[in-house]
Amino acid sequence: MAEDKKRFTDAELEEFKEIIEKKLAGAREDLNQLRQSLSYADDNSTNDTASSFKMIEDGSETMTREETAQLASRQEKFINHLENAMRRIESKTYGICRETGKLIQKERLRLVPHATLSIEAKQRQDRN
Repeated sequence: MAEDKKRFTDAELEEFKEIIEKKLAGAREDLNQLRQSLSYADDNSTNDTASSFKMIEDGSETMTREETAQLASRQEKFINHLENAMRRIESKTYGICRETGKLIQKERLRLVPHATLSIEAKQRQDRN
């Protein structure tokens, strides 16, 4: 019975590894853009003021520095969770619920590849 498996097969782990690698690449790119945005916000020289006014004139939405810093912080945490998931894949402990010790459903891991709790364990945790 599939539900009684102790761990995912190497082929299954490889599938999750590919998913995580894609998410990591996207997350790192997003973080780099956020960091560039933050360093641009720090640049108080007058070289770029014309383009700054142009952005405002164009009606482009600009995030405040604080919002950008919060997004960058969240992105760093997300990357950290994904990197931890990669370590679990390498140690072949990936996908095992830390509360129940059972395998987390594949569908959940495809959507939230850094999950460490099964849906049931997560719901129990949320109730408490």
